[in-house]
Amino acid sequence: MEKLNFIDPLLHGIKPEKKDYKDYRPSVKHLVFAGLGSLLAGAVLKKAGQNKTAAVVGSLAVPLLAAACYKKITETSKEKREKTDSSGIEYNY
Repeated sequence: MEKLNFIDPLLHGIKPEKKDYKDYRPSVKHLVFAGLGSLLAGAVLKKAGQNKTAAVVGSLAVPLLAAACYKKITETSKEKREKTDSSGIEYNY
């Protein structure tokens, strides 16, 4: 029998190997703590007299907190959508 190279291996149950590394996706809690930590670190640096460094570190707080808010909103909207969406199978009589 010929060797058929054009057939998709996933159709025959051949699964690709898993990658050794894991993609890191920070949770909402991690993003909030990072944002609050940068605010705190900026305040401590400003009190210590490092004004430029404090401005840079403190400016990281807003993007981190905004990312946490965005991620939380998308998670809740996805959960709501999954509850209300249907597959449409029940309407195909």
